[in-house]
Amino acid sequence: MALYDYDIGIIGGGAAGLTVAAGVSRLGARTLLIEREGRLGGDCLHYGCVPSKTLIKSARVYHMMSHADRYGLPDIRPGPVDFSRVSSRIRGVIDRIQQHDSVERFCRLGVKVEFGDAAFEDEYTVAVNGQRFTAARWVIATGSSPAVPEIPGLDETPFLTNRDLFYMDSLPKSLVVLGAGPVGIEMAQAFGRLGSTVTVIQRAGQILVREDRDMADAVMAHLVEEGVTVHLNAAIMRVRDLGHAREVLFEDGDGFEHTLEAEAILVALGRAVNVQGLALLTAGVDYSARGIEVDARLRTSQKHIFAAGDVTGKYQFTHAAGYEGGIIVANAVLRLPRKSDYTWFPHATYCDPELASIGMNETAAEKAGVEVKVWKEEFGGNDRSLAEGYDTGFLKMLVDKRENVIGVQILGPHAGELISEWVAVLNGKVKLSTLAGSVHPYPTLGEINKRVAGSLLAPKLFSESVRRKLRFFFSLKGRACEPGGASSAITTEM
Repeated sequence: MALYDYDIGIIGGGAAGLTVAAGVSRLGARTLLIEREGRLGGDCLHYGCVPSKTLIKSARVYHMMSHADRYGLPDIRPGPVDFSRVSSRIRGVIDRIQQHDSVERFCRLGVKVEFGDAAFEDEYTVAVNGQRFTAARWVIATGSSPAVPEIPGLDETPFLTNRDLFYMDSLPKSLVVLGAGPVGIEMAQAFGRLGSTVTVIQRAGQILVREDRDMADAVMAHLVEEGVTVHLNAAIMRVRDLGHAREVLFEDGDGFEHTLEAEAILVALGRAVNVQGLALLTAGVDYSARGIEVDARLRTSQKHIFAAGDVTGKYQFTHAAGYEGGIIVANAVLRLPRKSDYTWFPHATYCDPELASIGMNETAAEKAGVEVKVWKEEFGGNDRSLAEGYDTGFLKMLVDKRENVIGVQILGPHAGELISEWVAVLNGKVKLSTLAGSVHPYPTLGEINKRVAGSLLAPKLFSESVRRKLRFFFSLKGRACEPGGASSAITTEM
């Protein structure tokens, strides 16, 4: 039997890598963790989820302060935003979370941490900083980076990505956002609320192209109402550095050219997988520009080498990386043939109101040829939503011919939290009758989940057939009032 330095080696100290490292080391595996940055936590902690949601919260509070009169409070005008203070708060939140992702914590778990660029020398050996490490199994969890498209002039023009956005000293007076995916939309709204003049340029005919059109359009309507300008069906022709500003030339859907000037440009046009420099071909690992190819057990073309997280190019979310890390722990150490299953995989966009989804939406169902019926509930009918100041937004529940739920989408306040009930319901195979019959505290936003389940069941329970039977067996007398008419007086002889 071959002897290796480690039972398992992990390249990448983000969500996937840290999940694997913590799991396998606690099971007794001798573990090596390699990270090219100078600290653990990955893109999510330092440049993605954590700083963006911290920024979004600051922007939301400032927005509410600026519209206090909507809540019956004095109409105040807060001063301009000092972005250095916002940035300082972001760093403070990151530092607190960093304590959980520290080298010291993982050392206590038994994990050896090395910092530096890793490259395979063969399928069992990786070189880092001139040292060679061998492991019986390897995990590639190197994540992704902002994709930088080949736009004429972009390579000569300063621009921002998510790696720069949260550490600026000042708020840009104006910002052009290239791309209208989740990152572009979240940041467009946040910076618009903080005081930047924001313009979004989107090549497609809608924002958030993976979402249903009605939900994407509703989100866009909120952004436009708040002052964000959105150009759809727009092709970017070139960008240019003017010194005092940045210039963007684009063509609209009718073929007319337009020129924009802004203090800053944010490139939010997707992600590129981090495979450069790993020498994957040396290890015999198949990959493409889209990502490393893996099977359902997250094994690469070399069965002792696994890959998880953004680097696979599939589900580029932090919670996907964590889930996939658990799949690898089961396969690599416990030797259980556990397969990944994304049937009930949730995701959310943290605009305001939030947009969250699980399972199929109408767009996906149509592409798959699945016939669905849609049940809808409006947040305007939810008492807590109205109390919170939200009178728009809605929930859609999709059911198939057998009335099995195949997907739920929510556009409304705290949609990312509300979808979690559906995560439990759908993964736990809970019946809709159980959800409809469960007791939710009043008044809460969560009642909308119970209500949509009840709306599907109500036509059966309150059908004419049921009423006829009840009248027959229990002599029920029927309606006591008709709209537009007088109520019937019912007397009982004693």
